[in-house]
Amino acid sequence: MPEADATQLSPKDPSMPASREAPQDGRPDLSLGTTPDNLGTSSLTDGHTLDLSSPEKAEDARPNSPEEALWTTRVDGRVRLRLDPSCPEQPPYTVHRMFYEALDKYGHLHALGFKRQGSWEHITYSQYYLLARKAAKGFLKLGLERTHSVAILGFNSPEWFFSAVGAVFAGGIVTGIYTTSSPETCQYIAHDCRASIIVVDTQKQLEKILKIWGNLPYLKAVVMYREAPAGEVANVHTMEELMRLGDQVPEEDLDAVVSAQQPNQCCVLVYTSGTTGSPKGVMLSQDNITWIARYGSQAGGIQPAEVQQEVVVSYLPLSHIAAQIYDLWTGIQWGAQVCFAEPDALKGSLVHTLREVEPTSHMGVPRVWEKIMERIQEVVAQSGFIRRKMLLWAMSVMLEHNLTCPSSDLKPFTTRLADYLVLAKVRQALGLARCQKNFYGAAPMTAETQRFFLGLNIRLFSGYGLSETSGPHFMSSPCNYRLHSSGKVVPGCRAKLVNQDAEGIGEVCMWGRTVFMGYLNMEDKTREAIDADGWLHSGDLGRLDSDGFLYITGRLKELIITSGGENVPPLPIEEAVKTELPIVSNAMLIGDQRKFLSMLLTLKCTLDPDTSDPTDNLTEQAVEFCRRVGSRASTVSEIVGGKDESVYQAIEEGIQRVNRNAAARPYHIQKWAILERDFSISGGELGPTMKLKRPTVLEKYKDIIESFYLEHKQ
Repeated sequence: MPEADATQLSPKDPSMPASREAPQDGRPDLSLGTTPDNLGTSSLTDGHTLDLSSPEKAEDARPNSPEEALWTTRVDGRVRLRLDPSCPEQPPYTVHRMFYEALDKYGHLHALGFKRQGSWEHITYSQYYLLARKAAKGFLKLGLERTHSVAILGFNSPEWFFSAVGAVFAGGIVTGIYTTSSPETCQYIAHDCRASIIVVDTQKQLEKILKIWGNLPYLKAVVMYREAPAGEVANVHTMEELMRLGDQVPEEDLDAVVSAQQPNQCCVLVYTSGTTGSPKGVMLSQDNITWIARYGSQAGGIQPAEVQQEVVVSYLPLSHIAAQIYDLWTGIQWGAQVCFAEPDALKGSLVHTLREVEPTSHMGVPRVWEKIMERIQEVVAQSGFIRRKMLLWAMSVMLEHNLTCPSSDLKPFTTRLADYLVLAKVRQALGLARCQKNFYGAAPMTAETQRFFLGLNIRLFSGYGLSETSGPHFMSSPCNYRLHSSGKVVPGCRAKLVNQDAEGIGEVCMWGRTVFMGYLNMEDKTREAIDADGWLHSGDLGRLDSDGFLYITGRLKELIITSGGENVPPLPIEEAVKTELPIVSNAMLIGDQRKFLSMLLTLKCTLDPDTSDPTDNLTEQAVEFCRRVGSRASTVSEIVGGKDESVYQAIEEGIQRVNRNAAARPYHIQKWAILERDFSISGGELGPTMKLKRPTVLEKYKDIIESFYLEHKQ
């Protein structure tokens, strides 16, 4: 797409549509969000005084004025914003105002980069804004109703972005749907969010919608953007047709819709992928989005384009809160350049995109970083003796420096030499040579993976939050880093631990402008999540150190309570097993209401390049483990089917080493089994962000699990 003349697209140019002053945002009565004098002032850096008094008492869910409530379950509801004297001074404003103000500073800069026929093309921020307005008018022409949704079912692209922004401009709600969703899940979400329009990228996704359209009473049209429909279908439009429809709607009509919007209204729905039950629609307000886009990203060290234009690669599902905030909304706030990966990014093409784009900031779920690590390990295993020894030497030198001097940029000569001769070339090959900030989130990361990347001089910064906190409520950054920690609370947010045990571990509760409006149409679930004082209960267990760094130790619902009454958090034990046994890919501890603990194990195997499903072939690292213990196996089936004595003995010895380090005998793993196939999304054991779905695993492998305990009874 050729770039437009930036001078013609300047928002100050009267020839530009809507070039007059930005519509004023309707402002809520700020008196509703004031904080009483008895607001707790305990510092989060004091690990012993975390039981803060509530910033404000939540009103009843149905007060006389709906805006007096901190939560709602109505998509057209409004909430009282959690304004607080300790918050940074950002008055509430809308997404449109955030974008409009960005045009003054970033209108001429590249906003979106995408590949067409092998070459990169770019869209400027001024063009992006106009495209979003056109999409908004197109949606209005197709009949988008206020507070109904534009659902998007497709891979990341410029069209995803301006459809999302356009939906908000048009007074609708943007709702992402995972591309891996079944037709049944698509139907549930599209019906629940009252989708007027669904945007899809391929014929495959269109066919899902055509199959369920008859059960979607609110659906008026479908728009396609990556492929054209295979044939003419009523009310199915291409993206180009949507834009032409938008030309028929006067700019003034859209301005009127924008002017009516207020910061305390819903504009985004994020459906939790959920490990149990139906997905929950997390309602996020315009203030949630604009506040976190600014302050959450600042806490992570993201720079405004005036200082340095951040360059990021968009490839993680935008239906997930982390990717949507990081790629879409933060980009607008700070003028970042977002470059889109190919749809097969997670099947191997991501590294090629990273090399071409050379991002300054990059985010991946733990499994993405693990796959990069495994690929490097495979290349190293196949390298010559000298190259292998050089890399192992350089990584050991760098790891030692980063562990002993984590906050020092002054490196001894040997460390600098190792970086110059070896490690810088590895980072270059990964496309991360210019990357100053590497993030991960959405699931726990193993110590092995973190140490591996520290050895490459790549610090992985963690954030902690939920869909219900609009993304990060805690953030690590180059200025706030501690190994294995999720960072410190974002300035202006609050957190406390409740029901702490003797070790200071309690449930993480949060409060601030990040906290969601409520679950759509789910009052009981909303009341479970937000207590009477307005605190969001995460369901996650954690501890805070004396400096305010958060360490997540597990989930309340995942806590195993044995029949003897012992409380056993599974994550530390699972982590210990994976660290002790590098052949193990996934480890899941079992023992709730049982007499002893047992464990299911899967082995590290290669992935099918087309489907990303696990194959039967072991990874190079797993094969190396087998050779080291005296086995010639190279496939999972050889080990499991033949009960490979050498491997089984080595795993038993590793489990015994973990048991010897356990706090007490009830924490010992007494039985274990290796499964024939690694966990996967297609197998149902992992969610879209690679999070372990424990209830599914318990049900799927119940016969194996029962055999542990039946044998014990006999």
